[in-house]
Amino acid sequence: MDSHEPLIFEMSRAERRGANLPDCDVERTDPALLLGAANLRDSLPLPEVSELDVVRHFTRLSQRNYAIDTGFYPLGSCTMKYNPRINERTASLPGFAGLHPLQPVETAQGALELIYLLQQHLADICGMYATTLQPSAGAHGELLSMMMIKAYHADRGDTKRKVVVIPDSAHGTNPASAASCGFKVKGIPSNSKGCTDLEQLKAALGDDTAALMLTNPNTVGLFESDITEICRLVHEAGGLVYCDGANMNAMLGLTRPGDMGFDVMHFNLHKTFSTPHGGGGPGCGAVSVKQLLEPYLPIPVVGKDEQSGKYAFDHARPKSIGKIHSFYGAFLIAVRAYTYIRALGPKGLRAVGENAVINANYIRTQLQESYDVAYGNPICMHEVVLTASRQKQRSGVRALDISKRLMDYGIHPPTNYFPLIVPEALMIEPTETESKQTLDHFIGVMKKIAVEAIECPEQLKTAPHFTPVSRLDETLAVKSLDLRYEPLFTDSEPKQ
Repeated sequence: MDSHEPLIFEMSRAERRGANLPDCDVERTDPALLLGAANLRDSLPLPEVSELDVVRHFTRLSQRNYAIDTGFYPLGSCTMKYNPRINERTASLPGFAGLHPLQPVETAQGALELIYLLQQHLADICGMYATTLQPSAGAHGELLSMMMIKAYHADRGDTKRKVVVIPDSAHGTNPASAASCGFKVKGIPSNSKGCTDLEQLKAALGDDTAALMLTNPNTVGLFESDITEICRLVHEAGGLVYCDGANMNAMLGLTRPGDMGFDVMHFNLHKTFSTPHGGGGPGCGAVSVKQLLEPYLPIPVVGKDEQSGKYAFDHARPKSIGKIHSFYGAFLIAVRAYTYIRALGPKGLRAVGENAVINANYIRTQLQESYDVAYGNPICMHEVVLTASRQKQRSGVRALDISKRLMDYGIHPPTNYFPLIVPEALMIEPTETESKQTLDHFIGVMKKIAVEAIECPEQLKTAPHFTPVSRLDETLAVKSLDLRYEPLFTDSEPKQ
């Protein structure tokens, strides 16, 4: 299909039909009695289109979507990795897909066993004691972590601990989750190497410290080399340490947050364990805890009777923070993650972490002459953060322009302008699933764009040029946000 072919929405024509329905064979009832007179309208202007028109329209739209199944998706911090089809196969098994959340637990023993085992696997992978799968997203897991930390301090009578310390490189949801839980957020700046500044941390800690929220590897793509000292300092001050597990992809099988000193962490199953990502869900932000926080896990907890071997929901937990999700989370997402873990095994999971780091460093070494590397670090973890500051200073080309130009080459842009502490940030995460050939193609395009930024900067500033929609006025879109499409049904020629 020609990428310049106009997308026509006004397809309605009088008397066209997409269905042939039989005559109604039941007694007619006054609609006003069924719906209420106030809900009735004199007319209902629905589009009149044929079935073929509908199929072509939505097929054409689907071909204009970009997805991990169609191309390289180097979104930094989002880990857009391939979702193996075996995951979908197991999630569609009738015994799983046909479950009803209200059926007796005696008839759902297989599902409860899978939940129980996945919780154990996740706890083992991150070096914790217990896990819950209830949170429906990463930010939901963050919030649960803060709720349990709050309950822990309250249970000890230590109610003055109302401050959560967060580095300036944190994900934006960290301070939001802490504030939503009633904590006061105290930010600390990173040091010149892009990591936590120990002196700033010491100054921020006190008898009012409830917790430190830290991402490791951090959002600059660097491993916090002082992590054991950081955890020791927080613990000495009486606080707990939370790990944002968004970047666990770099540590699989290589190191464990629990061994570093973290007390609680959340996983993004869609990032680390290949479950579907985006689209508003369903998702899972599983949370693992050390033993001191286990009593506060949300109810119900899936437990096993060692004598009978039966699984059941445990609601009798007096210190629990309560229920945070209807039923028990997104079960079929858990099935997909469990499949991924069992398919790979310990050696395979370690290979995920190793290859994710190797791929990111390969991109870093190949592009460090064309773009500046944030903080000039000689090695990164699973993602590399470049900066377009050089291009902006020389020719006014911004990170956004580079990303828009990537679209002309059929490549999805990386994350722009995050982390906030890196000016003109281009945050690139190749994941472990991409081949060297794919990475070489991406590297070649990025080098070509770097040359274009010098020789023909206007070409970048007006990109993209070869996509169905050219560059939009993003400021106008924000100020005049209109999410409702109002069709114009007419017999005249369709408007493009």
